[in-house]
Amino acid sequence: MDLHSRREQLDAEIFDGIRELIGRVIALGESMAQGLCVPGFFIKALHTLDEPMAMKDLGKRMHCDPSFVTVVADMLEKRGLARREPHPGDRRVKNLVLTDEGLQLKQRVESELSARMPWSTTLTQEESEQLLRLIRKMVGAQSQPASTGADTLVSTGIADPSPTTSAGEVDEALGAASAPVG
Repeated sequence: MDLHSRREQLDAEIFDGIRELIGRVIALGESMAQGLCVPGFFIKALHTLDEPMAMKDLGKRMHCDPSFVTVVADMLEKRGLARREPHPGDRRVKNLVLTDEGLQLKQRVESELSARMPWSTTLTQEESEQLLRLIRKMVGAQSQPASTGADTLVSTGIADPSPTTSAGEVDEALGAASAPVG
């Protein structure tokens, strides 16, 4: 096998490994959400809300449509996990802020997820530190335009070409959210 084809094979194996790892991490999050009787996007919203955040910014960080963020905010408010507050610099903007109950749930979820992550259960501390350095190196080396990377993900079938959450996904999430947080 020549060097070029070995590199292609190695790249394919790395890609498959990362895809498998991401799938497992997502499955852990979904499993935890199901155990808490909340939709999976609650986990992402809780994790993302590390400070009072404009709903528009939350949508950008969650990579979803602003109308979906409204649904998320409504559901978090309904469960007493968050509240809307006026932005201090612009009264037209609403910040979403976790309540004490929301902060407690966020801490519980993040603690449990961290303990279950493959790097926490499989790697030594030194290996985990090395993994973090490698991840940061790869993230820092992203020099391609975002559209090139996204086009590649879409063309390989990994990513959905639509940048927003569909109405069907919202309906499905609303149906899954009818159970109480436990």
